[in-house]
Amino acid sequence: MALLTENNRQYYEGAQSFTANAGGTAGQSFTTTFDTDLIFYAASSATDSYTNNNFKLYTSTTGAASSYSEYTLPYTVSGNTITITGALAANLILVVQLKKIDGGNYGNTANEKAYGDIVEENYGSYSYTKLNDVINNFLVAYVGAGKLIPSVKRTDVIFHAKRAMQEFSYDTLKSVNSQELTVPQGLSIPLPQDYVNYVNIYWVDQAGRQHIIMPTNTLHQSPTELPVQDTSGVPIQDSFDNNIDSGNSIIDDRWANNGLRNTGNLTNDSFAAAEFYSDFNNMVGYGQQYGLDPQYANVNGYFNINDRLNSISFSNNLVDKIINFEYISDGLSSDLNTRVPKMAEEAMYAYVLHAIIASRINQPEYVVQRLKREKSAKLRNAKIRLSNIKLNEFVQVMRGKSKWIKH
Repeated sequence: MALLTENNRQYYEGAQSFTANAGGTAGQSFTTTFDTDLIFYAASSATDSYTNNNFKLYTSTTGAASSYSEYTLPYTVSGNTITITGALAANLILVVQLKKIDGGNYGNTANEKAYGDIVEENYGSYSYTKLNDVINNFLVAYVGAGKLIPSVKRTDVIFHAKRAMQEFSYDTLKSVNSQELTVPQGLSIPLPQDYVNYVNIYWVDQAGRQHIIMPTNTLHQSPTELPVQDTSGVPIQDSFDNNIDSGNSIIDDRWANNGLRNTGNLTNDSFAAAEFYSDFNNMVGYGQQYGLDPQYANVNGYFNINDRLNSISFSNNLVDKIINFEYISDGLSSDLNTRVPKMAEEAMYAYVLHAIIASRINQPEYVVQRLKREKSAKLRNAKIRLSNIKLNEFVQVMRGKSKWIKH
């Protein structure tokens, strides 16, 4: 039995057609077979929540191009079944269009188009398994009479599966997200909602090329607390015995206004200009002159993670720049529909199996150790599979290298 459930039109176009009964009766139902579940809020475009639907309906009497119009009369949705409240014309053609970046092929105006990215999110989905399916498969394959786990609560399996997802996301799974952002005049951007740690941050030039932005490291760090002090230097407390926060960081202000590319704005008490800055035509800033400290060898600007404000702060030479922010998520930012690469699915089962057995009392130690070794071996295999190393790409990178590779 084939595992693919969508035809090519459903997968690429995100559309599925139905034909109304010849009698044109009321209350006709149509069940879609997309891999994507229908999300329904309202049937009428006059309702604000209508835009939250992940699909649109179109009808045509002939099925010819440009003959379709958006259907906004009353209908209901239960699961993936659409029920039309009123009567449809006999043999009327109805199309369910999932939202697509180009709006699909059925709307005649911009307002009628089904704009969104639901179809594109489904591309490549066959290489993944939903976490909810992993949990169900584990309960079927590893739990029951005559198996290593006679019984276990589903909630326990969910807990260990989520922990596995988090651990795998940090160094095994492809859980690196990226955002295209613009550095505002305030030089600060809030951290993404599912942020765990950063991978790389680049600014992008007019040709679309990426230039890596370096962290400030010891050059600048934002303070986490800003207590107001008395004349003796002791923090002042409010009526609730908490330190009063000044609300404004002098350190961050100095960093934001230090003029990385304009040495004329710098004073000797903020930086030793002769030591750290080149005054060559007042065009080269800190970390850009000959003979510099290598850790500051950078012409692309700096970023700093501000833990006090939970934001990313940038040096002022990056204002209005387009940046690509790559960061690690824990893989659980949505729900149990989180995707697991099929090449790491077996490692996920091994992790959950070991975690459940190891957390129980009176388990033979040799069984626990066997499962631990099996878990490590399958995780190693998953890392190798997902590393996606291609020999021809490796050879291309190494062409023209003048240094010997020492083993």
